Amino acid sequence: MSSPHRTTLITTPTFARHSPDPWTLLADGGAGPVRPYDDRAVPHEELLERIAGADALIAGMDPVTAEVMDAAPRLKVIAKHGVGTDTIDVAAARDRGIPVVCAPGSNSRAVAEFTFGLVLDAARRISASHTAVTEGRWPKLFGPELHGRTLGVVGFGRIGRLVAGYARAFGMHVLAHDPYVPDDAVTAADAEPAALDALLARADVVTLHLPPAGQPLLDAARLAAMKPGAILVNAARGGLVDDTALAAALHSGHLAAAALDAFAVEPLPDHHVLRTAPRLTLTSHMAACTPEANRAMGLMVAEDVLRVLAGESPHHAAR
Repeated sequence: MSSPHRTTLITTPTFARHSPDPWTLLADGGAGPVRPYDDRAVPHEELLERIAGADALIAGMDPVTAEVMDAAPRLKVIAKHGVGTDTIDVAAARDRGIPVVCAPGSNSRAVAEFTFGLVLDAARRISASHTAVTEGRWPKLFGPELHGRTLGVVGFGRIGRLVAGYARAFGMHVLAHDPYVPDDAVTAADAEPAALDALLARADVVTLHLPPAGQPLLDAARLAAMKPGAILVNAARGGLVDDTALAAALHSGHLAAAALDAFAVEPLPDHHVLRTAPRLTLTSHMAACTPEANRAMGLMVAEDVLRVLAGESPHHAAR
């Protein structure tokens, strides 16, 4: 679709890790894919040098700032190898006439399945038992059955609705809060609409499925307002939860357990307050890591890169 002799710089080490198809699509489309490293992202200073010759950029968690764009006089398109574009200065790209694309929905099922896995892990203390057994202990750890409990889903988009479906299969009642989803749509999905504070007060388990916010959605006051003994799961974005307040709620026993796959700073720093919090499962932002999602994500962004380079409108432009 595009003319030959174009270069696509790929800075995320997970691009097309489980399928050659996205690489083939770019190469056959004349977009010369280049990834400097197989196992790590491109360091920022090196990114500023390498992007000078790039017509397209496929980025992961790299901050794509105005400085990066200004170092790339040939840059025609920026693609986020992911669902959200929070690491890209979309406004700066728009000012420079550079389209930004992403891969919405490509990892929804992967994230939803992982989220419910964290729910099960936190409720039944599976990881805690594994750690104890490997350390030579043999505890009988008790945790609640999910049947008959209430799940509060905060953010009722693709992922939230899938999680709600899994919860209903376990016999849970589902509350949903999303200011952008009409109540009748929530009801049609077999969930009960609820204001955020009411949801937090009633739910036995709360899962978050929201884009990043400027400040924690669940601050100390909202964590304190959660139902005593509740479980919190966040496989969405870091920064949605006040880490210090969450650690305090776990230490005090106000929350029974929590499980997190996303953090404000990644990797999680040494001596971080969450590392010593009890009854907490921590994973390395891996909810989207399935071969199926990886292939779909790579193909979606590769196709849109080629469309833009060919002078066509992308299918999945960032808003």
